[in-house]
Amino acid sequence: MALASTHRELKVYIKAFDASMNIYQCSKSFPKEEIYSLTDQIRRSSRSVSANIAEAFRRRKYPKSFISKLNECEAEAAETQNWLDYALEYHFISDKIHKEIDNEYNDIIAMLIKMRLHADSWKID
Repeated sequence: MALASTHRELKVYIKAFDASMNIYQCSKSFPKEEIYSLTDQIRRSSRSVSANIAEAFRRRKYPKSFISKLNECEAEAAETQNWLDYALEYHFISDKIHKEIDNEYNDIIAMLIKMRLHADSWKID
């Protein structure tokens, strides 16, 4: 299953990186008073998803460590969805943008779960 030679080749990494860039773009319009709270939190958690995927990829030799890192990815993706919900509730983003990005994170989470459930097929020697 792990035919990629680097994390940058993984579909889930590309999707997570792109979603993070979408978060960055839409959060640029958040109010200045949110810069150290919601803006910082949503950017941090969204970036953490792809960063943890990169780490997980390099931990494939140790399935338990690989699975643990994938769990962190999934948690960070869910945290990002939480911050998206706040942004929607505060009317910082439109319903359309919320749905688009939230769906991206649902796809990412599904991909991470699939990787976790098939962790043995990712193992390297």
